[in-house]
Amino acid sequence: MMSELHEGPLTPVAQHQNGPLIAPPQKPSRREERRRRRRRRKRGEEILAWVLVPLIVFGIYLAVTTTLDFLGTSPGQVWDQLMQVKAMMEKRRPS
Repeated sequence: MMSELHEGPLTPVAQHQNGPLIAPPQKPSRREERRRRRRRRKRGEEILAWVLVPLIVFGIYLAVTTTLDFLGTSPGQVWDQLMQVKAMMEKRRPS
């Protein structure tokens, strides 16, 4: 059984016994190669975007909440304070 695995390389076999052999596929042109590279790059960029954008958004969220926790406040309190400032500015506006 082991002797079968260590035999020489395989010889090519003809595709058709009675007719001509099938010609090997032509090498793609430079333009076609460029199109294929561009498609692969765009696909890779899409996959990368689907992964990185949520990570970036989640990182920004964590940075904001961590900063607000460090300052001893919360997003709700910051919103309330902004609304108070807005109300004070509206009162000060000359009519």
